[in-house]
Amino acid sequence: MAAAASLAVQGARPSIEIDGRRDATLTASLFTLDVVDSEDGMARCKLLFGNWGGPEKAGFQHFDRSKLDFGKPIAVKLGADSLFEGRISAIHAVFPDGGPPQVGVYAEDRLQDLRMTRRTRCYTDASLGDVARKIAGEHGLQAQVDLSGPQHKVLAQMNQSDLAFLRDLARREDAQVWAEGSTLKAVARSRRGGGAVELAWAGTLREFQVTADLAHQRTALVAGGWDVAGKQAATHQADGQAVSSELGGGDSGPVTLAQAFGARIDTLAHGAPWDNAEARALAEASMRYLARRFVAGRGVAETRAELKVGAKLKLSGLGPLFEGDYTLTWLHHRFDNKAGMRTEFRCDRPGLGKGR
Repeated sequence: MAAAASLAVQGARPSIEIDGRRDATLTASLFTLDVVDSEDGMARCKLLFGNWGGPEKAGFQHFDRSKLDFGKPIAVKLGADSLFEGRISAIHAVFPDGGPPQVGVYAEDRLQDLRMTRRTRCYTDASLGDVARKIAGEHGLQAQVDLSGPQHKVLAQMNQSDLAFLRDLARREDAQVWAEGSTLKAVARSRRGGGAVELAWAGTLREFQVTADLAHQRTALVAGGWDVAGKQAATHQADGQAVSSELGGGDSGPVTLAQAFGARIDTLAHGAPWDNAEARALAEASMRYLARRFVAGRGVAETRAELKVGAKLKLSGLGPLFEGDYTLTWLHHRFDNKAGMRTEFRCDRPGLGKGR
């Protein structure tokens, strides 16, 4: 790791767009940038600019709200590629001791609308896809849905925001919800299709830490409820087969746990599925959620627009246990005038490589 830490991070200055147009003044005066996104959805951005003196006017530059104002569309680009698109939701000022004043803005993507809308209502005979389409339409968004989950007799949104409600439903069905521009996407995690990015340690992959951990693994998970129509128990037990198609030849957490410590079967305390199909979906989605986190890593890489949540990372130079394919689950694009651009990320996968 010492060799990687001594390498300079690639210098780059992102460009800033306001209302769809590049702003040269804001781009040149950018002090720091933070763009954060994760599997939970709703990307967030924080930018800090110099705010004193300029070629056109003296004194404070951006307190008249002509450029930086609430609700204005703002975008961050690296070359021709977009790193963030959203709308300004906060204005921030810094007055340091002995330094020039600074002005900052915070922005969120279009999922902000869903986060700020709270409701109590019920859906009947509806799927997650049906709910996603309805909520998208209510917020003026297009819907792109790729789901195969079951129809539900009743789905209750009880004093939840639209975003929290969609997230809860998506977790139960191993799906993800996010926004791209004005499109709300609801897609099964395995079909998200974030593209592939190759990173090599001591090169484009600057730093990396990874752990294979059995603490939260289980050999099987049981989901149980009551089938009202059939007047019988609704139950399903999911095991390591739920994630077998994603292993790529590695050893899964459930199998490794059974070999090292024996059977560890757990019961899901929440969910109360209405029938066997719902019990199966809940048990298998929960099992995949745990199994994928068997091998979890975090690192720092040179910034590329292809580094997006859901992307498949092909990591090399890490040895037989830990090199190979991962899924990017969280990212933080960062910029400052000292180190330039870099991307911190987290990733996971369900299988540990076989030592050679």
